[in-house]
Amino acid sequence: MTEPTVIHSTFVIERNYPVPPERVFAAFADPARKRRWFVDGGHHTVEHYEMNFSVGGQERACIRLGKDTPLEGVACINDTRYLDIQPGRRLVFAATMSLEAKCISAALGTVELLPSEAGTQLIFTHQAAFFEGADGPAMREAGWVKLLDRLAGELTPTHG
Repeated sequence: MTEPTVIHSTFVIERNYPVPPERVFAAFADPARKRRWFVDGGHHTVEHYEMNFSVGGQERACIRLGKDTPLEGVACINDTRYLDIQPGRRLVFAATMSLEAKCISAALGTVELLPSEAGTQLIFTHQAAFFEGADGPAMREAGWVKLLDRLAGELTPTHG
């Protein structure tokens, strides 16, 4: 029996943030703020980042992986297209991830922002197809856990 060429995966991550949904949404919508928690930091080099936060708009990030990965020096490219944006409530995007010129995954992401007594309940659903050479579902989920933890830092009073 041959190995499958595509691994399908869905995971859901929930977070609670002590700020209103509009503040959480703003951290996704503002290019400078999103870059801080989504792209910057770590041992990699950001070569390119651009974002057009509108339905049909694109977000593109290219980072050169650093010493903390076995793929040191490889370009990792994230291409995103926004499919649905409901301010303060929801955003849906389609994204591909490539290492150099090789696409390793395609995903659909949904971010739901629900008002709660404590502020905002965020529900993130990630549905993806992982191809040969991909990091795989477990590593991608771990990556999103880290990103949503970094989002919490972006929501502190010093960042807005």
